[in-house]
Amino acid sequence: MRTFFTGVITALLVGTGSAALGQISIGVQIGQPPPPRVYVVPARPGPEFVWVEGYWFPQGRHYAWHDGYWTRPPSVGAYWVEPYYEHGRYVAGYWESPRGRFEHDHRWDREQERRDERRERREDRH
Repeated sequence: MRTFFTGVITALLVGTGSAALGQISIGVQIGQPPPPRVYVVPARPGPEFVWVEGYWFPQGRHYAWHDGYWTRPPSVGAYWVEPYYEHGRYVAGYWESPRGRFEHDHRWDREQERRDERRERREDRH
């Protein structure tokens, strides 16, 4: 009988310890982003362009502003899902499409074939 109880107690301790180790997570919270900035949306450069609204995104322990811009979606049928803040967590914006989810790549912001060229020329002057 004593062997039975020792075995049960050992099994409970081992099972509890391994479950606790599998649930560890670490996160950094910097609070909600500021309200969106007010700006003028430039004219649409062409029918294939989609407007991506400006948004705040975490950069280190602060938020940085990403201006809105016209861009071509990464694939046919893709639509932009704006970033949002929910339950203490920032969720980055992404492209959703029949092909699946595409994470936003900030390198796209500088690609000439994807961006409104008039905006690029204006930014080069600053």
